Amino acid sequence: MSLNDQALTDGPRYARFSRRLKAILLDWMLAMALLFGAVALASNAQSDTLARILGVSVVVILLLYEPVLVWWTGGTLGHFWANLRVVDDHGGNLSLAKALARFAVKSVLGWYSFLTMTATRRNQAVHDLLTHSTVQIRNPLKAKPGQFVTERSEDDPAMPSRLRRALVTAVYLVPAVLFYFGVLAALLRAGLLSRACLDRDVCSGGDRIVDFATAVAFLLMLALIIGMGWRGRLPGARKA
Repeated sequence: MSLNDQALTDGPRYARFSRRLKAILLDWMLAMALLFGAVALASNAQSDTLARILGVSVVVILLLYEPVLVWWTGGTLGHFWANLRVVDDHGGNLSLAKALARFAVKSVLGWYSFLTMTATRRNQAVHDLLTHSTVQIRNPLKAKPGQFVTERSEDDPAMPSRLRRALVTAVYLVPAVLFYFGVLAALLRAGLLSRACLDRDVCSGGDRIVDFATAVAFLLMLALIIGMGWRGRLPGARKA
């Protein structure tokens, strides 16, 4: 069987978080370049009218960049560079309404939207689930095995009910959240994180690094608990 035939018969390839993160970072760099370019242009022009026009234009571009490109081409420039495509569950690109809703949910939830990926059969974030979409490899012939997963099998009949798995997962999430706040308290006592940064977001460079590292570790811990709980791998979520 040729590689092309295999790509057609193996079914959709759903992007891993690492691949989606690459697309997000590339889009973020483009947004920063646009912002800094607009600020530099407005400063050199020394015109309040031009500054206002540039400001409004940048805001409109940043708000419509993702939804319009997802609707029109199936993905942003970051998606293209990462070999990804946003696909409607009914096939093809998302409608403009769905693309706008997807962007809105992702903007509101931020990184927390991605916590459900390990618990879903097709690596879907919350904004994917709510808009009935998936993020897939655009060109399977250019993808490496570590960049995607295929659809996971349906629940094993021997697996506990969804309600039991959800309750057990929630039980594990409570101490995880308490542990996170305990870590923050310990960092405050040790002087590694300032109270001003935690309460008022007035942070030094060191505070930013510590706060970011702690938040990332917390999100990874939550994702691991949710994924293991939903797959019945946590103690208490497995049948005896």
